Amino acid sequence: MKKGVPILTFILSAVLIVLLYNICSGNGAASVTSHHQQGKVYKIVIDPGHGGKDHGATGASGRLEKDFTLQLARKVEELAKQEPRFEVYLTRTDDGFLSSIDRERPEFANQLGADLFISIHGNTYEDPSVSGTETYYYHEDSLSLAEIMQKHMVQANGFRDRGVKKEDFFVVKDTNMPAVLIEMGYLTNPQEEKEMLTEEVQYRMANSILDGIKEVLKLT
Repeated sequence: MKKGVPILTFILSAVLIVLLYNICSGNGAASVTSHHQQGKVYKIVIDPGHGGKDHGATGASGRLEKDFTLQLARKVEELAKQEPRFEVYLTRTDDGFLSSIDRERPEFANQLGADLFISIHGNTYEDPSVSGTETYYYHEDSLSLAEIMQKHMVQANGFRDRGVKKEDFFVVKDTNMPAVLIEMGYLTNPQEEKEMLTEEVQYRMANSILDGIKEVLKLT
């Protein structure tokens, strides 16, 4: 029996050495779990507001909100192709009409199992001097997303910061994931509309949306 003790000790030592080696070299179970989390691909739904017979706001120049939102959404989609951790889906890719009665926009995101939902809009008011960016949310788990997106957007476009507000818009209320609606600026304000319709500002705003998403998902 005494001869078996050294052999057992040797075997246990060998097993311990192998386990320690696996952990240190990144092959252990904890490391595998961490790698899986780090490699997750997130589904992001970008919702270009309005579309089809729903024109949205009419800007100071006569341009329509539905066209602006689609242009900006396409730029977000374009830039997101450089981000391997993102899969971006648009609720519409052309001038199609989506029914608010049927809740097609939130239903699209819910069926997809999206991680985040961001609705893009341009604001309107009868007084053309009114200006600024504001972000809306409904559910409490969307508040952080709203604050972060608002921060990045006003840094990108330089417009007045009108803050974060809670409203029961159906696109943010009926979604099962954190969701926000961003009013990028006032299309009825001639100066803001002029800037919002330029390629340069649209790309800055698109980048700010992606930067905000990265911060929310802690990918920065």
